[in-house]
Amino acid sequence: MTKLSVNINKVATLRNARGGDMPNVLKVALDCERFGADGITVHPRPDERHIRRKDVYDLRPLLHTEFNIEGYPSKDFMDMVLKVKPHQVTLVPDSPTQLTSNAGWDTKLHCSFLSEVLEVLNHAGIRTSVFVSTDPEMIEYAAKAGTDRVELYTEPYASAYAKDPEAAVAPFVEAAKVARKLGLGLNAGHDLSLQNLHCFYQNIPWLDEVSIGHALICDALYLGLERTIQEYKNCLH
Repeated sequence: MTKLSVNINKVATLRNARGGDMPNVLKVALDCERFGADGITVHPRPDERHIRRKDVYDLRPLLHTEFNIEGYPSKDFMDMVLKVKPHQVTLVPDSPTQLTSNAGWDTKLHCSFLSEVLEVLNHAGIRTSVFVSTDPEMIEYAAKAGTDRVELYTEPYASAYAKDPEAAVAPFVEAAKVARKLGLGLNAGHDLSLQNLHCFYQNIPWLDEVSIGHALICDALYLGLERTIQEYKNCLH
């Protein structure tokens, strides 16, 4: 069964817009779990423009499902995740000023750096995932670096889906086969939605996890959070 991890960054963005505590990020995370989410994802950035470091520490003891923390492995980020010890850390190559993740790692160029980071996380008993494109070489070098999983960057799939779903998903199927052959777990995320998720899952049913935030929160404005989570879960059957 493919797990649904709900990224709650956009909830924090809404809270931060007014400087108070509405909506309450902790309550929303717990409600997501109650409504059927299999995990919670956060991506704390250095400027704390959405999820704050305090949120990360506050969430850890309250969550009952898997906790996934995404981020660039700076010293501050590594210090935090080693203290919090989430179930999974997803490494992304974002610069501090990036609006959102928009590319996977060049795992060949950064193999040595990633190896050092992954060794620390693995030694701490934290499952690791590396954000990558569908390029087989990037997946192979992620495996060489020592990751447990890769997360496929799915924005290209989402962009091409409306025109030709079969062509859009084809490179992701091949990439998923490479990851499976290498013994890697497989995650996916970025711009997955109610429109395109089921097709992705049908073609790659051995996916371990999808991480979805922006589209899910947008859908919840119309459908409500509980129904939205159920609709996304239904796409994974």
